[in-house]
Amino acid sequence: MTFHWFLPTGSDGRTLTTGMRGTHGPSHDTTTATGTGPGADRHRAPDLRYLTQIAQAAEHMGFETILTPVGTFNEDPWITCAALTQHTERLKFLVALRPDSISPTLAAQMAATFQRHSGGRLLLNVVTGGDPSEQARYGDHLDKPARYARTDEWLTVLRGTWNPEPFTYSGAHYDVRGATVFSPPDPAPAVYFGGSSDQALPVAARHADVYLTWGEPPADVAAKLERIRELAARTGRTVRFGIRFHIVARDTADQAWAAAERLLTGIDPAHLARVQATLAGTQSTGQARQSALGTAYRDSGRTSDLEVYQNVWAGVGLLRGGAGTALVGSHQEVADRIAEYAGLGIDEFILSGFPHLEEAYEVGEGVLPLLGADRTVAVGR
Repeated sequence: MTFHWFLPTGSDGRTLTTGMRGTHGPSHDTTTATGTGPGADRHRAPDLRYLTQIAQAAEHMGFETILTPVGTFNEDPWITCAALTQHTERLKFLVALRPDSISPTLAAQMAATFQRHSGGRLLLNVVTGGDPSEQARYGDHLDKPARYARTDEWLTVLRGTWNPEPFTYSGAHYDVRGATVFSPPDPAPAVYFGGSSDQALPVAARHADVYLTWGEPPADVAAKLERIRELAARTGRTVRFGIRFHIVARDTADQAWAAAERLLTGIDPAHLARVQATLAGTQSTGQARQSALGTAYRDSGRTSDLEVYQNVWAGVGLLRGGAGTALVGSHQEVADRIAEYAGLGIDEFILSGFPHLEEAYEVGEGVLPLLGADRTVAVGR
């Protein structure tokens, strides 16, 4: 199993109602707003000093990679990660980027340069996007099928540009002649890709090295993975799998659930309704699936209805778009759930917690050792 952490370039805090305007994960984590409860106005700005602390903590605790989001309300991931390579030694950077806002040949050039300057520490999270408002801010007004068709071509050109010989391609969205880079990246960055719709799955099967899913109950995840396996097999490919979870782990289960409850401190019902209305307007199938996990709570108001599977809590999705579930429990319980998802075929786990600095240590010290994760390489440097 491979473990990744998350870089909160939209800002960070101790609750879900801090003044963060947005975060971003595989596909897109996009919606937050200021809360009204005690401490709701306290947040940590994503300045380079703080982000460096998180990156170094992740490296120290043995996480292999850190996912850096893309979106209107985040710092630019390319520039941020390039800066952080100078403050870390082995940590890899899973940089999210959007085909709607960068040409595939320029992205290929940037990726090749990043690999050389960082010593091969770049991975790419390709984000097609599903929020019409977010797409419009980037000047993208294609409908959903056209966006995925463009992503399909974008990935074809990206990989083609890394070939030793000049690459030419003509399609509905891109027409490139003799695309090339100064020197092909070595190694070529692995491509991570998420999406749950009928349009997304074939693109993932054709292009993804790692297919990413947001956290759902195991049966739902297993069905999605099997579909990707079938589609990839038709093209003669195999795909690895990753999953995105928040995490709240403590010495005891009671402590963990109390900490999860505190994440919702100051929740304003009117604000909750606004967030859910915004999320309902997305075109993302994955977002719709995440939002549906909290339906029982919104109908009943019972916090217990947010545990949608043993130790899988849908509370984050009440106030945030994108990854809406957290693994909650004792260190051992959370390790057991991770092992259960690994049994489905999940190889890579992208984890996060609030605040991201302290929780990197909590997870790195309390959970990873139970899963056999080796932290000695990072700690020894």
